[in-house]
Amino acid sequence: MEYGCIGRKLPHSFSREIHALIENYRYELLELEPEELDGFMKKADFRAVNVTIPYKEAVIPYLAEISPNAAAIGAVNTIVNRGGRLFGYNTDFSGMDALVGKAGLSLEGRKVLILGTGGTSRTALALAKARGAREVLRVSRTKNRGAVSYEEARGLHGDAEIIINTTPCGMFPRHREKPLSLEPFTALEGVIDAIYNPLRTELVLDALERGVKAEGGLYMLAAQAVFAAERFLDKKYPETLVGSIYKKVRADKENIVLIGMSGAGKSSAAKALKRITERPAADTDAMIEQKAGMKIKDIFRKYGEEHFRRLESEAIEELAGRNGMVIATGGGAPLCRENLRALKKNGRIVLLERDLGEITPDPARPLADSEDKIRALYARRRPVYRAAADMTVQVAENPDATAMEILKKRFSE
Repeated sequence: MEYGCIGRKLPHSFSREIHALIENYRYELLELEPEELDGFMKKADFRAVNVTIPYKEAVIPYLAEISPNAAAIGAVNTIVNRGGRLFGYNTDFSGMDALVGKAGLSLEGRKVLILGTGGTSRTALALAKARGAREVLRVSRTKNRGAVSYEEARGLHGDAEIIINTTPCGMFPRHREKPLSLEPFTALEGVIDAIYNPLRTELVLDALERGVKAEGGLYMLAAQAVFAAERFLDKKYPETLVGSIYKKVRADKENIVLIGMSGAGKSSAAKALKRITERPAADTDAMIEQKAGMKIKDIFRKYGEEHFRRLESEAIEELAGRNGMVIATGGGAPLCRENLRALKKNGRIVLLERDLGEITPDPARPLADSEDKIRALYARRRPVYRAAADMTVQVAENPDATAMEILKKRFSE
């Protein structure tokens, strides 16, 4: 290995793509079981590596030297091999500091809860103290290392103003999970989640729904990678590089999710986007028909709408964990809160608006097979569509024009 990242589980890592945007070197992902770490570190057959869960503390005994900030934190995420001597650094500190700034938050004078007690939580603890937090508490499922329990956090520390999640709870494939409910935290000003896949975790979505500032970990990942590459190669990069890499990776990884009325042109726009962007595309209605082996109108007739909605939720759940796709949804998909949250985790929601007079009743759509049904559906669904959408695009004269307008608005925001 020349350069790379070591950890126990790395199936959803974006690090290889990020480092490819920084510099032209070979960067590999290497999964190691705990019993394999000793041999890897002693052999030291690499120029430089990043270190992730669960080895940020375990690698320290193998290092010849450790930077002052990494020593103070007690965690290392970057190791450079200089002539067989291993030097350890912590670029997570600067990365998390950049993420807090990106979220528009201040830690000064705030009460901060840090979820977790691993290496990243040590970084968060050091950052909170360095930035003048009034009080800092770590939260653990088992009371250790001076941490409070989750029960104590909920019952005694509802006045916390900042919550930083450093646990893997909520990471794909277990994206339905969250470390705690935000309901008890009535003074909450901001949530930071070190998880970057999904782009928005359940915890982040909960915060945003409450009008609380919140950010996932992608910006931190990009920032710490740039700072690590500076250590790898002993060079300095422009300050603007982190932001440009973050925008590029987010745009590449974020799904384009099309919602709107049946007959609004979602399927046609998705096909055009697929052709123009060369992204994979999926249509939830088509997935349902394929799985059921029958047309949607026949599913409604034989099994009813409730059965169809279950199939729809299953299709959306299957797509929610993917990245960089175009997804066309059925007209009723956003009405289910769980569907919408699943789509928002890795997706930007695009509402396609079309004049009702241009939507033709279709016998294949049981809920929109007459003009009266279309008008009634639109009246009920419009507020949900508008609330769900990250951006709204008026359907153009042809699918290619609609697709180009979606891309234009998406990259201008």
